Amino acid sequence: MTPSRASLAFRASRTSRAFRTSAASRWTAGWLLAAAWALSFPLFSPLGPHRLWGGCAAAGYLAAAALAARRPGAALAAALTGAVAVPLLWLVLSGQGQSEVMVIERSGRLLLESGRLYVDHPAGVEEYTPYLPGTALLGIPHAVLGGPLGDARLWCAAALFGCVTAGRRLLGAERAGWVPVLLASPVVALPLTVSGVDLPLAGLLCLALAAAGAGRPVLAGAALAGACALKWTALPAVAVAVAFLAVCRGRGAAVRCALVAVGGSAVLILPGALLQPAELWRQVFAFPTGLAEVPTPASSPLPGHLLAELAPWGWYLTVGLLVVGGLAVAASLLVRPPRTVVTAADRLAIGLTLAFALAPAGRFGYLALPVLLCVWARSCAVPGVSRVVAGSRRPGILRPAPPGGGPRAGEPSRPPGAPQR
Repeated sequence: MTPSRASLAFRASRTSRAFRTSAASRWTAGWLLAAAWALSFPLFSPLGPHRLWGGCAAAGYLAAAALAARRPGAALAAALTGAVAVPLLWLVLSGQGQSEVMVIERSGRLLLESGRLYVDHPAGVEEYTPYLPGTALLGIPHAVLGGPLGDARLWCAAALFGCVTAGRRLLGAERAGWVPVLLASPVVALPLTVSGVDLPLAGLLCLALAAAGAGRPVLAGAALAGACALKWTALPAVAVAVAFLAVCRGRGAAVRCALVAVGGSAVLILPGALLQPAELWRQVFAFPTGLAEVPTPASSPLPGHLLAELAPWGWYLTVGLLVVGGLAVAASLLVRPPRTVVTAADRLAIGLTLAFALAPAGRFGYLALPVLLCVWARSCAVPGVSRVVAGSRRPGILRPAPPGGGPRAGEPSRPPGAPQR
């Protein structure tokens, strides 16, 4: 017996309501989990900016959970207000933040005043600058503008979202999609509010993967050069992007990307390295790995740090494990290179997670970078669209096939009756 139109409409309506209810439940649960995580900061963190963010963010997330079922747009606005707008405005206007903000701004001032980037013979933790020379560029607005408009966090956030937006457009994802949700999430909201130091790095890595996926090897190399000039932790991204381009666009594209990445990094890093080689080694490499005269405050109980604290040989053990982990990821790129932006982001996230977990010194907050990469890549994915096809040498993307199995946009149509290939 053929179902009536009314029966079919009823079933469709019931399915739609069930789907909306399920989606609302997932959003409510997600906002509640974010609120629980934010509440841990006022309870356990010794840092004032973290406690302030946790209280404001928890209130915003709880309001979002209450609104998620009926008014999802209002829920997102509540989360953004509580997790970003209120605490960021308060901390910027009051001049509070993590020490990273002061470090970036000091680097920009030193660069303009003397051409140097690092304090000579730093006496305490606050005088160390554990970043490569490119980070000083983000401190220049504070030296020029001063006040709230020059706050390094605002410029770090601008760099992140400028790169993320450009990357989405390269991949054909014109709509904002998950970007506002990503901004409201603790993964971005917390570092944006209290420090901002890792946001430009994350944005440049996203842009590099997007450019590689769109068949733009020179742009991918330039983005990688910018990332490598900020932190040495960007180096794994060069290997991932080159392997990605090699399998999807050919060896020529991979070589161009690698040459631009290496050459651009040298141009950005070498002047500072030649001017202050001893300080660059002491502050950028020895200090973060626990070899400097002053111990690093990055001491979260991650596996690498725990092993390094066991005995004098513990440091060598964790460095050995770090090298083994890096070689394993490199081998995976040779055996099974990534073929889409999502798989490339996942492979880079795995490499960074191993690096952060096995480093002799680190923070749990560093793990936000791999999470951000994975979420951003999936926010650019559109069902039915293949961003990259292995073996293709032409830039661009393939559009989804229309209903009925017709040709994709940009492919020649097949005359009626012609045999399928």
